Amino acid sequence: MQKVMLPPFMMACFPFLRWLPTITRQDLRADVIAGLTGAIIVLPQGVAYAMIAGMPAEYGLYTCIVPAVIAALFGSSFHLISGATAALSVIVFTTVSQFAAPGSPLFIQLALTLTLCAGVVQLIMGLLRFGAVVNFVSHSVVLGFTAGAAIVIAVSQLKHLLGLDVASGSTALDNLQLTLAGIADVDMNSLLIGGTTIVTCLLIKRYLPKLPNMLCAMILATLLGLVLGDVALVGAMPSGLPVFSLPAADVVSIEKMAMGILAVALLGLVEAISIARSVAMKSGQLIESNQEFIGQGMSNIVGAFFSCYVSSGSFTRSGVNYTSGAKTPCAAIFAAVFLSIILLFFAQYAAYIPIAGMAGILFVVSYNLIDLHHIRDILAHDKKEALVLVATFIAALVLHLELSIYVGMLISLFFYLRKTSCPQIEQLDPRAYNVPEALQADTEILRINGSIFYGSTQYLQKSLQASTAKHLIIFGRGINFIDYTGAQMLADLVKRNQQQIYFCYFKSRPKLALHAGGFGQTFSAMTFYTNVQQAIKALDQSDAHSSAHTPTHTHIHTPIQRIVE
Repeated sequence: MQKVMLPPFMMACFPFLRWLPTITRQDLRADVIAGLTGAIIVLPQGVAYAMIAGMPAEYGLYTCIVPAVIAALFGSSFHLISGATAALSVIVFTTVSQFAAPGSPLFIQLALTLTLCAGVVQLIMGLLRFGAVVNFVSHSVVLGFTAGAAIVIAVSQLKHLLGLDVASGSTALDNLQLTLAGIADVDMNSLLIGGTTIVTCLLIKRYLPKLPNMLCAMILATLLGLVLGDVALVGAMPSGLPVFSLPAADVVSIEKMAMGILAVALLGLVEAISIARSVAMKSGQLIESNQEFIGQGMSNIVGAFFSCYVSSGSFTRSGVNYTSGAKTPCAAIFAAVFLSIILLFFAQYAAYIPIAGMAGILFVVSYNLIDLHHIRDILAHDKKEALVLVATFIAALVLHLELSIYVGMLISLFFYLRKTSCPQIEQLDPRAYNVPEALQADTEILRINGSIFYGSTQYLQKSLQASTAKHLIIFGRGINFIDYTGAQMLADLVKRNQQQIYFCYFKSRPKLALHAGGFGQTFSAMTFYTNVQQAIKALDQSDAHSSAHTPTHTHIHTPIQRIVE
C-alpha cells in the first residue's frame, strides 16, 4: 500500500496526522490498558478539584474529558494527560469568587469565560512562538506557588473536614480565622470520616501501591457515611456527557479577571511543559514547547464550550499513564472514553460521597503538592532563589493566589536584571599571554563575561574608563550580543584616544552589531583579532613606533576579578 504524503500545512494544522498513521495493534492494546487505569485514577480527583474550584462536581470530571482529548490531538507530548489540577482550581476559585458566589450560575459562567480567555492567551503565545516565555517562571516560583496553593487548599477544606458551617474568606489567613472561630461546633462524624479517608489513602499508598488509593479511600468514606448518617454529602450529579455551554462575552468581567486570566494561562503552560519534559526525560521523546502551547490553548478554548474550566497537564495522571505502558496520545483519548462511560452509568452514586471524605482526599492532595526535597535543597544552597520561593509562598497566603505568581516573577526578574546589568569583568595576567616584560605594566587584558546592552552599559563604561593603561585588550568570547546603546558606549571608548583598544575573540554577531548603524566608520578602521597573539604583536609594533611618554600604570578601582587564565 502506497503511503500518502500530506502537505506540510496539513501536518502543521493537524499534528496528530504525524503519529496517527504509525500506530500498531500492540500500541492500541497498551493505550487501552493505560486509559482504563487513568480513568479510575481521575474519578476522585476530578470531583475533588471541582470542589476546590467552587464548581459542581460534574464540571471537574468534564474537565478531565474534553480538554484531555484536544490536548492529546494538538499537543506534542505522547504521555501528557490534561485535565483539572489542584493549583489551577484554587486560582479559579480565588479569582471568580470575588465576583460571584461559588457554585452559582454566574460563578460557573465567569469560570468558563476565564477558561476561554486563558485558552486564547495560550494559543496566541503558541502561534507567536513564545515557547521560551515559560522559562522566565523559575522553578523557585513554581515551588513556592504550589506549596502556598497546598496550604490554601488544606485551610479551605478544614471546615469541611470538621463539619463546620462557616463562610469562606478571600485568603488562606481569612479562612483559618473563620474556621478557628467556629471550632466549638465540630461534628465528630465528619471528623471521623475525614480522618479515616486520610489514613486510608496513606496506608494504601504505603503498603498497597498498585491499588488506586484515593478511589479506595473514597469508597470507604462513602460506606462509613452511610453507616454513621447525618453528614453532609456531595449531592446528586447528572448522568451524561459534557453539555454545550456558552461563556459570557462580557468585556467588563474580562477586565476584572484580567490578572487571574494571565495567571492561569502562564501557570497552566508552566505545569504542562514541566510535566511533559519530566516524562520525556524517561521516554526519550523531544517536546516542542510552542506546539504544546497550542495544544493547551485549544483544549481550554474548546473545553470552555463544553462545561469545562481551566485545565493543564496533570503530574499524577501523566505519570500513571507512562508507567501503565501508554505508547501514544490515544491513551488520553481512551481514558476520556472510559470516564464518559463511568459518568453515564455510575454518576448517580456520587450523591452518597461525604463532603468530609472529599476534604480528606484534598488534604492528601495538598500534602503531595509540597515538594519538600527541592524546597530544602534551594533553601540550603541558593539564597536568592530561596528568597524568591519564600516570597512567593508568603504572597500565596496573604494575597489572592493568582497575585503570588506575579510577586515571584517580579523578584526573579529583579535578580536576573541585576545580574545581567553587572557583567563579570575578569582581569587577566599579561604574563600568561607572553606580553613583553617592558609592556606588561602598561597593558590590561580584560575579559567581559556578559552581553553589552542598555542595562549594562553604565556599569561597563565606568569600569572600562577607570583603566589608565596605555594598551587595553578586550576579550569578547563571553559577549553574546551588543545592542545599539552598547555599541555607542564602545565607540565612545575608542574615540577618547586615551589608550589603544584591541578587540580579540569577538563572535560574528557582536562584530556585526558594531559595524551596523552609525558606528561602522569607527569600527571599520579597527582590527578584530582572532587570537591574543595577534593582538600582542600589534601592541608591540604600536609601542615601538610611539614616541609618546608611557603613562604610569594604575590599577582599576572597580570590582574586577584578577585571575590568570
